This record gives sequence, C-alpha cells and structure tokens, in this order.
Amino acid sequence: MIDKIIEIAINAGNAILEIYKQDFTVELKSDDSPLTLADKTANEIIINGLKTINNSIPIISEENKLIDFSERKNWTKCWIVDPLDGTKEFIKKNGEFTVNIALVEYGIPVLGVVHVPAQNITYYAEKNKGSYKIENGNSTQLKIRRLAEDGVLKIVGSRSHQTPELLAYVEQQKTKFANVEFVAAGSSLKFCLLAEGKADVYPRLGPTMEWDTCAGQIVATEAGSEVLRFDNNEPLLYNRENLLNPFFIVKNPEL
Repeated sequence: MIDKIIEIAINAGNAILEIYKQDFTVELKSDDSPLTLADKTANEIIINGLKTINNSIPIISEENKLIDFSERKNWTKCWIVDPLDGTKEFIKKNGEFTVNIALVEYGIPVLGVVHVPAQNITYYAEKNKGSYKIENGNSTQLKIRRLAEDGVLKIVGSRSHQTPELLAYVEQQKTKFANVEFVAAGSSLKFCLLAEGKADVYPRLGPTMEWDTCAGQIVATEAGSEVLRFDNNEPLLYNRENLLNPFFIVKNPEL
C-alpha cells in the first residue's frame, strides 16, 4: 500500500507545482487561514486516489467538511490528510510546503507519507518498518542523531508561527546546553528534520490540527524520536473529539 500512497502524494504535489509556478489568488477561510486552488486541487486528487485503494476507510482532511465525533468515535481506522501543509510557505514561494497522508488505527499512526513537491523529496514510514527518504530515485533509511552530537542542541521550530512559549523554551534550553541553535522550518518538514538527524527537538507550543502532524509523526517516531503531549508526556493520539492538537514535543529520547 505504501507505494500507492507515495504515488498519490507525488501526483498531488505535481498538481500543486503547476499552480505554484503561476500567479494565483488567495482566499481566506472562516478562521482567516489562507486557501488556494492548489489546496483544493491536491485534496481532490488525494481523496479520489485513497478511495480507489479502499473506499471503506473514512477520510479526515483539512479541506473536507468535518464529520461529527458521534460518528467518528466508532472508526477503528481512518486516513488523515493535509493536501497542502504550509499554505503560508506556498504563498511566500519558499518551497517549504508538503503533502501529508497518514493512516491511523485506533488513534495511532501506522503509515505516513510526507512529500515535498518543490524539492522532489518524499519521506515515508510504516509502523515497525522504519522511516525512509526518497531523493533522486534513491531510498535511504533515516535515523535520529545522538543528542547534540556536534556539541550543539538544535531546536527546530515554525517559520511562520513562533510563540512566546516557544521562545521561552529555547531560553530554558540555553541554561542546560552551552550551545543552542534554533532552526526555522515550515510545515511538517520539522518532523522530517529530526528523522534525518538534522535537529534534536521540535517543541510545538502553538496550535496545530491533526492533519498537520499525523504523517510527520510516524516519520519521526520510526526514525527513533518520541512525539509526546507537552502537558503529560503521553503519546499524541488521533481522531480525537477535538481535532485541535494539544501542545506537543518531538524529541530525541535522551533529552
């Protein structure tokens, strides 16, 4: 199945790139977040593709009308999709946007694909099968690095959504580590930076939705990271009643 999901993500990414190359208009959704034709087109490609794989698995997508929890609570598995994660980065044309597709069983991500259209890179993972990166046609397995292995604690955080809580966390780590570096990145790429050993910790102390994080989470965990709620150190679960994530942290287990 993973090969088919990668193909769907790449097809959606190619459609996004066609719009990315042009001048495009930006709408505002009811929560004032931006929406473009690329979001809508990619969503249609992904939804149609997933239905051809298994039409019985329900789909939670950022661009689909949300289904009430009274129905969702009975689902044992579902897809969680963000057809264009990092719309602000897309609009800025900095390349840091992704296509996220994940499969969840009993609240736990079991498969995830994060495709980076502007870089033609795909990250993917399956539960208990490892985390991988496809670049230039080659697939390599990903592993987190040893904590601050170069003498620098590398903290990755949002390029567009920095919060006072995040800045306070960075300052707190400076009391524990002699050298602390903050790395800004957009979209679910932050999970992938940990997975491929380019950062040690990603504290998300600001709002995200389930579709922002689900695919990236399994890419990170299968590479050796932990993804935990910031308030109680419990695993971050999915298809919850409230699809707004609590604050969470992605980190090297040594931290």
